[in-house]
Amino acid sequence: MSNRPAGHVARSTVRPNSETGRRGPIRTFLRTADGIPIESVYDLPPAVYETPSDAPDTPSSPSRDLVFVIAHGFTGDVDRPHLRRVADVLRGYGAVVTFSFRGHGRSGGRSTVGDKEVLDLAAAVEWARGLGHPRVATVGFSMGGSVVLRHAALYGGTDAVVSVSAPARWYYRGTAPMRRLHWLVTRPEGRLVGRYGLRTRIHHRDWDPVPLSPVQSVPRIAPTPLLIVHGDRDGYFPLDHPRMLAEAAGDHGELWVEPGMGHAEHAADDALMARIGAWAVRAAG
Repeated sequence: MSNRPAGHVARSTVRPNSETGRRGPIRTFLRTADGIPIESVYDLPPAVYETPSDAPDTPSSPSRDLVFVIAHGFTGDVDRPHLRRVADVLRGYGAVVTFSFRGHGRSGGRSTVGDKEVLDLAAAVEWARGLGHPRVATVGFSMGGSVVLRHAALYGGTDAVVSVSAPARWYYRGTAPMRRLHWLVTRPEGRLVGRYGLRTRIHHRDWDPVPLSPVQSVPRIAPTPLLIVHGDRDGYFPLDHPRMLAEAAGDHGELWVEPGMGHAEHAADDALMARIGAWAVRAAG
């Protein structure tokens, strides 16, 4: 259905880890199909993992076959504490690849807020496969949640997809945080705040053409297992967004509405991430 981008490793470093006796993490820059360098990190699971007595869904050891590729939210990056925490939890279930979207962190380019970012994820998924993992689960948050949906629809090649706190449709301005975000993205003074205040470089051009929306993407993902996760206290996107996505998914999708949860990786606590990890292990089979 699409031309699969050929990402490649531009440079990498390997750092030993004396605590676990494993190599890693591996830090590298991938090159996307449109030539953007993307900062990426690969973490192997711990060498030994003990199962807590109160966590029956936790595997006795992480899957050697499965790798999680994590797509962060807007203004995040690979070294943000909340993303590292999410990665640490998922390492209990498999290897983990994290990366900074274009315009974020040390990656090149400028953010297109969910459009060209699908190329960044495609490069990371290709790298994860090349590291020897036959099964790939993508996990995205907010903007990253929309990107994992579009990637699965346009490129395929994943074995499970998890979208957390994602919008269902573009240009939504129904909440105060989203109105502030639109100001940040569309106004020159907003982009200056993004660059110097939030360490996020935002492209000044409008989308042309407008990319496939998340809700349009979802029906194309089947039969790949899909999990949609959303908090009932999400200040950015109300519950009609995940419900639209779940309705579009039909029988191949699953919806978790989390009581008391806010927005994205900041609000996804360790217990929720452990449940997501266990779901992915079962779904990617």
